Amino acid sequence: MGQTIVNSEAWTVLLGGGALRAEDLRAVRERTLHLVAADGGGDVALRHGVIPDAVIGDFDSLSDLARSEIPADRLHHIPEQDSTDFEKCLTRIDAPMILGLGFTGARIDHELAVYHVLTKYPSKRCVIVGEEDVCAHVAGDIEFDVELGSRVSLFPMGAVTGRSEGLRWPIDGIEFAPDLRVGTSNEATASRVRVSFDGPGMLLILPKDSLWSLVDGLLR
Repeated sequence: MGQTIVNSEAWTVLLGGGALRAEDLRAVRERTLHLVAADGGGDVALRHGVIPDAVIGDFDSLSDLARSEIPADRLHHIPEQDSTDFEKCLTRIDAPMILGLGFTGARIDHELAVYHVLTKYPSKRCVIVGEEDVCAHVAGDIEFDVELGSRVSLFPMGAVTGRSEGLRWPIDGIEFAPDLRVGTSNEATASRVRVSFDGPGMLLILPKDSLWSLVDGLLR
């Protein structure tokens, strides 16, 4: 990991340059203290009237205008090319919860790289907020509240097994792997669902209206 740039006891927004709904940014900012931008996410922040507390990245997509409008001491240039801007940020933010917006809906390779990084750093609590869904890496147990019938999807980034309570199709004993078995569109049969896994590697994907329940489950 790189040297910590943002150290906070408060939740932090991490903003990318992908698809973003203004109402989503407003909603998460009501519960967070800091906003960090990943490279070109600095331009996105300015378009939404926000000056980020820090911009971290290789700056290949940050505009000259953004560089002139954001204070120089908030610009953290990390030139190495062995990691993505998302990884550069995630490894330099120390916060109890990171809410990532603007990392879906644009380039597929960039979005896939985000999910790779989530599983690479299982100690980081981070939820990716998309246009329709929210996604987090789960390495262990999690309980979360959902509406009956809500979609609960599981996508493995590696070989992993688990157990479940409150799902229409229990996952107990199933061997998951990207090239073997995935858990798309399972369904909640209880208001509280519990899943647990024998190690890192599983992405949990829920409808966006379950965001705060997912956050609570990760922090519990």
